Amino acid sequence: MNKLPAIVQIIGAPIACKEGVKDSWREVAEWAAGKLKAQFNENVLVEYFNLFDPDCPSLPLGAQLPLVLVNNEVLINGGKISIPVIRKRLYELGLETKS
Repeated sequence: MNKLPAIVQIIGAPIACKEGVKDSWREVAEWAAGKLKAQFNENVLVEYFNLFDPDCPSLPLGAQLPLVLVNNEVLINGGKISIPVIRKRLYELGLETKS
């Protein structure tokens, strides 16, 4: 089994709407991080980046938000931040779940 933590990076951006600016992707990313940490404990590190953060990872050509990377590989490109899709990839990497 893999002993190094997997790094899940979620990149989004604030969304302007009639009510003002919402940071919905950050909220979903924080919720997802809680779910993944509860299942995989220290075996997973979840990071959220605002597209405009100076330390935001480089986006691949044709990237759409939200973008989810697992160990620097694109997993989700646009659409939804999906816990089942991320969880499946973490299992494929051999991550152990919390016992």
